[in-house]
Amino acid sequence: MNNSFNIVENKRLVGILSVVAILLLIPLIAMQFSSEVNWSASDFLIAGILLLGTGLTCELVLQKVKDFNYRILLLGIILLALIIIWIEMAVGIFGSPISGS
Repeated sequence: MNNSFNIVENKRLVGILSVVAILLLIPLIAMQFSSEVNWSASDFLIAGILLLGTGLTCELVLQKVKDFNYRILLLGIILLALIIIWIEMAVGIFGSPISGS
C-alpha cells in the first residue's frame, strides 16, 4: 500500500475519534452547569458506541465504495439511521423498547 494512503486513513480515524470525543464532552460539560442534563455512565457508553459505530461505518463506505452517487446515498442512509435511533432513544417517537417505553 502507498504510505500516503495510510496517512490519510490515520488522519480520518483520528478525526472520527476526535469528533466522537468532542460530541461526548458537550453533555459532560453541560452537566456541570445545569441539572437539566443528567447523563449516566450508560448514556455516555451508548452514545459513544452509536457515534463511533456510525463514524467507522462511514469510513468503511468511503474506503470501499468508489461510485460517488452510491457513496453519498449510503452515507445519507447511515446518518439518517443514526438520527432516527438517537431521537427514538431520547424522546421515544415510535414507542419502541429502545426508548424505554
